[in-house]
Amino acid sequence: MREMAVRRAITWLAVLAAALASTAASAGDAPGHFDGMWRTTVSCAAARDALGYSYRFASTVKGSVLHGVHGVVGQGGSLEIDGPIQADGSAHLYAKGRTGSKEFVPGRDTPRGTEFGYEIDAQFEAAAGTGTRVEGRPCTLQFEKQ
Repeated sequence: MREMAVRRAITWLAVLAAALASTAASAGDAPGHFDGMWRTTVSCAAARDALGYSYRFASTVKGSVLHGVHGVVGQGGSLEIDGPIQADGSAHLYAKGRTGSKEFVPGRDTPRGTEFGYEIDAQFEAAAGTGTRVEGRPCTLQFEKQ
């Protein structure tokens, strides 16, 4: 009798574990609440002898991962921003790109098309977000959900 109860308990636990695994897999495939199109604005203040600049471009968040591109990837004046957004809205993003005109590059001796990269700490809410460049020249980011 006791052996039968143990088998039923094991069977019940196996069914429960399978159901939980299925639910977890479905939740991982579900879109995040930040998913959608976002307008991204990058603004960098004048630094040393470089002019300041600001530009806007579209970014997409899919599966709680942001991807945005300004310009043509791999060409001078381009920028890509990528990274995951956590459930609480915090994000550690990475920007990489290639320099544009020398007037906008501190030091002005960096040739157009030189690769660069930097980290961004950001915080997203339901329809807006802000970010700050972690190192290098001071830059801020604004995100607006479309």
